Amino acid sequence: MMRDAANLDRAACEAMDLADPLAPLRDLFVLPGGLIYLDGNSLGAMPKDAAARAEDVVRREWGADLIKSWNSAGWFDLPVRLGDKLAPLIGAGAGEVVVCDSTSQNLFKVLSAAVAMRPDRRVLILEGSNFPTNNYIAEGVAAATGGRVSVRLCEKDAIADAIDETTAAVAITHVHYKTGHIHDMAAITARAQAMGALAIWDLCHSAGAMPVDLNGAGADFAVGCTYKYLNGGPGSPAFLFAAKRHQGVSQQPVTGWWGHAAPFAFEPGYRPQGDVRQFLIGTQPIVSMALVETGLDIHRSADLAAIRAKSMALTDLFIQLVEQRCAGHGFSLASPRAAADRGSQVSFAHTDGYPIMRALIAAGVIGDFRAPDTVRFGFAPLYVRYADVWDAVDRLVTIMDDAVWQSPEHQAREAVT
Repeated sequence: MMRDAANLDRAACEAMDLADPLAPLRDLFVLPGGLIYLDGNSLGAMPKDAAARAEDVVRREWGADLIKSWNSAGWFDLPVRLGDKLAPLIGAGAGEVVVCDSTSQNLFKVLSAAVAMRPDRRVLILEGSNFPTNNYIAEGVAAATGGRVSVRLCEKDAIADAIDETTAAVAITHVHYKTGHIHDMAAITARAQAMGALAIWDLCHSAGAMPVDLNGAGADFAVGCTYKYLNGGPGSPAFLFAAKRHQGVSQQPVTGWWGHAAPFAFEPGYRPQGDVRQFLIGTQPIVSMALVETGLDIHRSADLAAIRAKSMALTDLFIQLVEQRCAGHGFSLASPRAAADRGSQVSFAHTDGYPIMRALIAAGVIGDFRAPDTVRFGFAPLYVRYADVWDAVDRLVTIMDDAVWQSPEHQAREAVT
């Protein structure tokens, strides 16, 4: 909630931190001193339990117990067990979520399943300006049909009207990766299903940062990653949701042995599992997957409503401070102004956004840049403090007032922005 600018200073931010019910959870993460981490929407901070868990998996489960751990340590069932832990965070039920593979691979599976379930439909609808890999994957699915299916890209306000009797599925990212705008999951899902289409949701920028209710909205499928707000670690496995009504009915095309009804019968032909495990393909990365649980356990101990309330307050505060203290420096808000309309991030457009972000990172404020001109800041409510917001803007003020971003070392492009 926006505060009176006249009464807004660092002491006021510290008072907000003292009253924050989520404040104790910050101590469960590894956060280097002096660093303000505002990139949890790209890679979440490491849970303190992750290192010990990794050592146990490597030294005891793998090193000492070797292949026995597929049974004794529950490796084989880990994708489903983690899926059941994650399910309440996204409004899913037990047996509807599996942790596996990457978001892109999972999107390919569910898009392909949707196309097969609607053989008389010929259009997939996605949001053109959103993270491009989703659109690339959809293009690949369409190409695999030999031209029967095509991809139609729409922007936010045109999506609902674009859904018609030719639509096989609509696949939308719940929170836009660049601007942070939120789509109305229930309304778009209802529109899709009223027209006979399927609704697929990408939860990469919402899972763990805000309440999500897949079953309440009637969603058909969903995918998402665990390395952002869920703090699973770099490249940690993604997740896939398939509503119970579609399990054993839908078919995904990557028919690997982990999705077989009897994987250790080693039959010559493929028979899919009759539950969510049919969306598994092959052997999963157990070390990485095991670390996902440390982040999930923290999230399951927190109240999602409190997470969302703090997210909106943090982002409101950041917008207010940037616009108040950096006025005249060329920043233009690229995210929705109303907190209820945006996810747990704030983006500003600036013609010199890249060197400004490089200068911020050098000053110990970690955000990121999205071409062509967006500086993006993610606010993970479990570990970001209100005082961090004040300090981050304080450093931004210095960078802009003193033209620090114009230094040559901040102009050179790095491979990852």
